[in-house]
Amino acid sequence: MELQTLANVGEFLGGLGVIVSIIYLAVQIRINTSSQRSESYARSLERMASIQQLLASDSAIAKIFSQGIVDPCQISITPKIQLSFVLTEFFGYLEFMFFQAQQRNISAALWDRWLETLKWWLTFPGILAWWKGKPTPFTTAFTCCVERCIEQGYQPESPGAWELYLGLNQPD
Repeated sequence: MELQTLANVGEFLGGLGVIVSIIYLAVQIRINTSSQRSESYARSLERMASIQQLLASDSAIAKIFSQGIVDPCQISITPKIQLSFVLTEFFGYLEFMFFQAQQRNISAALWDRWLETLKWWLTFPGILAWWKGKPTPFTTAFTCCVERCIEQGYQPESPGAWELYLGLNQPD
């Protein structure tokens, strides 16, 4: 073999090595991105779970929450402030998920689920009243998202099912 032929073979193999390295790197980046997205959603769920844990384990807070979201006039100022803290955290978690979805760290399907959940919560008079009088602002983008949810309203999958579960409506 001539020296030029060996040089051409070496150059070809070097180029092939670069291509294989780039493909390997692309696969690793994709795996890492997927892992980061999963981690981001897991953190979002942990944040939501902390609110649910609080409401499930503290009957006094649960009572304030359940009364306050249905009719905020039923509770005095101190419980309203406690409810406000809970709702500020809850909406803060939703805002976090909103921005994770905007960055595509949460899939559109998962964000749609939380968006419908947000719309459902906004059907409660106390939550809607809190939103209108919230003591601290949220980002403009998230605020616009919530305002659109209020305008669109909520259409449940099974109308009346929640009320039936709570024993507020009796089946026909």
